[in-house]
Amino acid sequence: MMTDTPDARRFDVKRLLPLAAIAVVAGVGIYYREYFSFATLAEHREALIAWRDESYVLAAAGYFLAYVLVVAFSLPGALVMTLTGGFLFGLVAGGLLTVVAATTGAVAIFLAARMGLGDTLAAKMEAGQGLMHKIRNGLKENEVSYLLLMRLVPAIPFFVANLAPALVGVKLRNYVVTTFFGIMPGTLVYSWVGAGLGKVFARGETPDLGIFFEWHILGPVLGLCALAALPIIIKAVRGKGAAE
Repeated sequence: MMTDTPDARRFDVKRLLPLAAIAVVAGVGIYYREYFSFATLAEHREALIAWRDESYVLAAAGYFLAYVLVVAFSLPGALVMTLTGGFLFGLVAGGLLTVVAATTGAVAIFLAARMGLGDTLAAKMEAGQGLMHKIRNGLKENEVSYLLLMRLVPAIPFFVANLAPALVGVKLRNYVVTTFFGIMPGTLVYSWVGAGLGKVFARGETPDLGIFFEWHILGPVLGLCALAALPIIIKAVRGKGAAE
């Protein structure tokens, strides 16, 4: 009977190190979450504007890197970061920087999770039977649709949508594409809010972050959700018809 060698065990432990690092940094970020707040942005807004005006490219690069780290380590404050992007760089440039940075950070945590646990869990789901095997087969048939829904549905936390796909073995290409386009509607809404923060600061107010859930914005997002779900529904109906 063969047993794992010490080298194999050490290798398995090393594969978990990126996830362990993410967990540790995320814990530290939660402890210091007051620094990732709208109040912090309001307090340092003049210094940020001065930095942007002095060196636009450096400020954009710094923002991009900071956003990647926030997403990759599942730190609190992604929403405030999105507002900051709109505030400093406007709707178009800020939105584009945020979408690319968020996608980059999401890919980093996806790869870390897949290296640590995802390959093993996906293989067990593939080889096993029962409910988990059916879930894996259903996901494979409608992978893009499911991934888009995870990004578009506001009720699904961002870090869950980042980690869960890695644990069920989705294709990296599909993950990247659906992340980039799936986060775009919400990112543009909050970048738009961020672009108007100058007037909000001048009035001494806080931004209306509930704007995303107003019907004139939520309605189109739900429409996109329906379009993403349409292939799943069509396959289900055709499968039911064939079975009858």
